[in-house]
Amino acid sequence: MNYLSDGGIFVVQTLTGLIVLALNLRFLMQASRANYYNPIAQGLVTATNPMIAPFRRLLPIIGRIDLANMMAAFACQSIGIILIMGMATGIAFAPVYLLWSVVAIIASVLNLYFFALLILVIASWLAPYSGNPALELVREITEPICAPVRRVIPAVGGLDFSIIVIFIGLSLLENNLLVRPLAAFLNMPRGLVFGF
Repeated sequence: MNYLSDGGIFVVQTLTGLIVLALNLRFLMQASRANYYNPIAQGLVTATNPMIAPFRRLLPIIGRIDLANMMAAFACQSIGIILIMGMATGIAFAPVYLLWSVVAIIASVLNLYFFALLILVIASWLAPYSGNPALELVREITEPICAPVRRVIPAVGGLDFSIIVIFIGLSLLENNLLVRPLAAFLNMPRGLVFGF
């Protein structure tokens, strides 16, 4: 019976993590005004529309911030945590689960940026001038956080040191300033959500 619950927890963690990842990626695409005609962007929008549609009637888009998208990610993450905790501890709901969902979403966004920048660095070595739709999307998503740092730390001899500064900033936010301190303060179990 324990193996069944462990398997169920793994399935819920994975599915919830992938759905929240897709919703967060769509949120970042909208916030960075990525090219909507990119085939990957269109596929992501089509895949996530059914989850966002129920919230679209209630929550508007304010500037670049899509509140319906954020609420869909929050609802999905909350349902995932409720199911996992119900299977693991038998406690189906506690108000702290909602706060854990917020921490998990912040961690997911930081992880998205981290891996997007990592892809950007690797692509700059292997295919610096590639017009691949995936790489174009990664460039468009990361540009809003790279551009301000690039203005302060310009490229030297063709090397872009701004990405190193951003990696350090993301690591500080994850480990020292925001995610892990919040998780510890809220007694959030390690390994509760996908990628955290």
